[in-house]
Amino acid sequence: MRAAETPGVDRERALETLRRMVRFDSRTETPQESSVVDWLLGELAGIGLRVHRQPVGPGRYNAIGVWPGSGSGTSLMFNGHVDTNPLTEGWTVDPWGGLVDETFVYGLGVSNMKAGCASYLEAVRALAGAGLRPRGDVLLTFVVGELQGGVGTRRLIEDGWRADCFVNCEPTDLTALTAHAGALTFEVELHGSTRHMSKREEAADALAAAADLVPALNALTFAGAATAEAHRVNRTHVGVVRSGLGSDLLGTRPPQVADVARLAGSARYGQGQTPDTVLAELTTEVERVCLRHPGVRAAVARTDGAGPTMDQPFFVDPEEPVVTAVNAAYRAVRGEAQLTGAIRPYCFYGSDASLLQHAAGMPGLVCGPGGKYNTMPDERVEISDYLDMARVHQLTIDRICGLAG
Repeated sequence: MRAAETPGVDRERALETLRRMVRFDSRTETPQESSVVDWLLGELAGIGLRVHRQPVGPGRYNAIGVWPGSGSGTSLMFNGHVDTNPLTEGWTVDPWGGLVDETFVYGLGVSNMKAGCASYLEAVRALAGAGLRPRGDVLLTFVVGELQGGVGTRRLIEDGWRADCFVNCEPTDLTALTAHAGALTFEVELHGSTRHMSKREEAADALAAAADLVPALNALTFAGAATAEAHRVNRTHVGVVRSGLGSDLLGTRPPQVADVARLAGSARYGQGQTPDTVLAELTTEVERVCLRHPGVRAAVARTDGAGPTMDQPFFVDPEEPVVTAVNAAYRAVRGEAQLTGAIRPYCFYGSDASLLQHAAGMPGLVCGPGGKYNTMPDERVEISDYLDMARVHQLTIDRICGLAG
């Protein structure tokens, strides 16, 4: 099947699907997180797919649709999450309004990653509506809890859902991401000794040490990367700093030197690097900075160890058939080669692709619409990218699963 032969994706129907998904407030770990799931199950059933409402936790559900094949082809799973980030300041449009203009669709989670989810829903809707049927099964999975370390996809895997390969549709601006970082979160607690500002020379200033530590950690990369691509995904970021007096970080005495400070951050790393080696290097850097602040002592702890994590880096051989199939589909749709590899900034993601690779043993890649305007006020996705992504999915299904009829 050539691009010109694919059943046309109905532009207005596709836009309405995405607008409808945006209008569900599915912020992660809120009571309404799964609000979009039952609507999706209805859409999947309406297309003619076999549907499954999979419990994940109290009040939390995944939506799964299976487009059954004739049994003579390779199976393919599409994967994406319907939970969204919290709402931030700075929005000038209704985050749940589903606004569409000539160029963009706007809304909280439209880039991360409801446009990705809608793109494979609309790809299959058009193919099935044209009377086509795959030779291998096509699985459409819409999960919750990706932002809690992938709890939805973990449940998917634990319950035995598998395919021969996968496409995860996190936002990459339609590039083919074949490697991204493993992720861990950490906290540094600094303890010094307080004095009044009149005698601050006698103090051990935990806040000053924290201010020194932030740029040092943000510049840090790690040893042991297996490849240049694996080193490329290295990055550390401190996103939270608090300080004050005592363990409660009392903030009512600015004339006093802060004796406690806490920093929270995340580290990203690649093949050949592990959470243990990364944490050890973080600790070494913290201790090195503390030497410049006599009297300040520090403790470093990993803070994501108790629950699900995406701490294993994702990687796939660029010559894997699912990657080359997406590359070929992209070229057919856009007439140019698809950027492929550990593409920045997307390679700093953590995603469910890591779980699908390491926990489910499936080869795959990450490729989806959105990215440039991801996780920001007035989050949006380009309409042309969204529609092209659906067309790429159609051709990928044909190349991987085979289409008949």
